Amino acid sequence: MLYHLLYPLHTQVGVLNVTRYITFRTAAASLTALVLSLLLGPLLIRKLREFQIGQIIRQEGPATHRTKAGTPTMGGLLILTASIAPTLLWADLTNPFVWIAVLATAAFGLIGFVDDYLKIVRRSHHGLQPRYKMAWQIVVGIGVGVSLMVLATQEPSLYNTRLIFPFFKRFIPDLGWVYVPFAVLVLVGSTNAVNLTDGLDGLAISVFAVAAAAFTALAYVSTHFVFAQYLQLVKLQSEAAELTIFCGALVGASLGFLWWNCHPADVFMGDVGSLALGGALGTVALLIKQEFLLVIVGGVFVIEALSVIIQVGSFKTTGKRVFRMAPLHHHFELIGWSEPKVIWRFLIIAIIFALFSLTTLKLR
Repeated sequence: MLYHLLYPLHTQVGVLNVTRYITFRTAAASLTALVLSLLLGPLLIRKLREFQIGQIIRQEGPATHRTKAGTPTMGGLLILTASIAPTLLWADLTNPFVWIAVLATAAFGLIGFVDDYLKIVRRSHHGLQPRYKMAWQIVVGIGVGVSLMVLATQEPSLYNTRLIFPFFKRFIPDLGWVYVPFAVLVLVGSTNAVNLTDGLDGLAISVFAVAAAAFTALAYVSTHFVFAQYLQLVKLQSEAAELTIFCGALVGASLGFLWWNCHPADVFMGDVGSLALGGALGTVALLIKQEFLLVIVGGVFVIEALSVIIQVGSFKTTGKRVFRMAPLHHHFELIGWSEPKVIWRFLIIAIIFALFSLTTLKLR
């Protein structure tokens, strides 16, 4: 919105010419998101307490977590507000990539909101039934996949259904309409992986902030002619560059929310936050053609999800558990690591994954 208001005035006020640059608007969106998170955080926390919207703790979880019962939850509403509002302020609102990212994030957030709402109403950690929760995630994923196919089939084409593999610059298969179920797989996987990681104060949001920062860099270099040529990347349509602003807003919103969510947390994000953030990561990965790099960027999320799959698979087939408890962060808690130690060590690993993902841009 501000972009459309300010840039046309650059002929009269020369300094407003900076609003044409992606880098300036990304920084502005990040700072706007950070400020919104810090200013709106206390208000949201107070309102959540007034309405008695508190966290319901699973009885089968670690005993040390029972003291967290009643902590305000559904703080993901703050993340959504602080990331979407700056995007709408600073991005080009005629850009279809921006709207796909924003609407997909909001849609996954809505699924999480319903899940959280049912938990609060029922006073139970059981919200939406898993099959319904998964079904709605698939529906949103199909919507995103079909939207991408529309962009790919229109003239001039703004998108392509080719897959880009890290380290293999010449192997670029085109999936055609099979890309739709592939997009669903990416989105459902990313949303649930982030959701499973959200179990300790500040863990999911700090790891997400690192991943979002990596995708901010990826979105920028993938759409910049000079950088894309130097790094031998398949250059994306220039329209995708606006996603850098969306990613920057996610970083700012994440850091602002972390201020209130760090240990000991004043508020939890709830499923409205974790599903929205996972959906945002997956959607951006699809839009900038870094679907497989998402596995590396979000390496911590992948490991957490795999730990649950391994635990469930092992218990069902052999009756034995591989970990003391899944997801993996609970395993380390039960072997004696303090909660802050788990969070910081997972964050270090997340940074390593993010840096490694950026090195793959040249190793092709």
